[in-house]
Amino acid sequence: MKILGIRYPFAVLLFWVVAALAAPFSGLAPDDIHLDKILAGPNLGAWLGYDDLGRDILARLLGGARVSLAVAAAVTLATFTFGTSLGLVAGYFGGWLDRVLMQITDVFLAFPGILLAIAFAAVLGPGIGNLILALCLTSWVGYARLTRAQALSLRSRQHVLAAQTLGATTSRILLRHMLPLLAAPLLVEATFSIASLIIAEASLSFLGLGIQPPHASWGSMLRDGTRYLLVAPHYVLVVGASLMSLVLAVNIMGDTLRDTLDVKR
Repeated sequence: MKILGIRYPFAVLLFWVVAALAAPFSGLAPDDIHLDKILAGPNLGAWLGYDDLGRDILARLLGGARVSLAVAAAVTLATFTFGTSLGLVAGYFGGWLDRVLMQITDVFLAFPGILLAIAFAAVLGPGIGNLILALCLTSWVGYARLTRAQALSLRSRQHVLAAQTLGATTSRILLRHMLPLLAAPLLVEATFSIASLIIAEASLSFLGLGIQPPHASWGSMLRDGTRYLLVAPHYVLVVGASLMSLVLAVNIMGDTLRDTLDVKR
């Protein structure tokens, strides 16, 4: 079971990553419209059928996967760097700086993250750039609080005190003596964050605040497909199953990674 628990989610994630990267070279045309094939079911020419404008669902599904993974990767990289740096500084120095920074994070935590993302996306306007910025503004809090809590305990460790006594610079202490010990919990946090960001991107696109036509997005595909659920159920089912498989695989990987890196085990 342990082997299956590791390999299955990794295989699913690898499949979507490879499919998303290979989509531009597959010869599929996600924006080509075929009026005579509107809402047609799966066939040899289109394995997953056609959407409400006669576009190949498979081609648009791969394009949506590329958008979701790209947005999740970009936001995770930005928020990981910013949130970790903020929490590390706050936890190491403490005092008034810690209180100010943590009060700022408490303001963001007072509201559900998805509601803040919707508010920021509505103010900034639709588009992939504004979508990434809106998600970045709401996703750094978890990294900051986690890093700060760990840094508060690490700053009194003997190896850190020894480095201070030997005259090591603050940047060296933070980067060489504290940050490596934070890698495990931060890696687990980043894994779960990717799954949340995929859902958030789909949610904002579903509401019309994310990726705009003609670019493909799983959220906008779900929104369009719900109007034709009775006459073309394959449209919604394929997109929903794809989104569920990717998010579930990432979450299972996060659980497995957390259990693997748990020192108590």
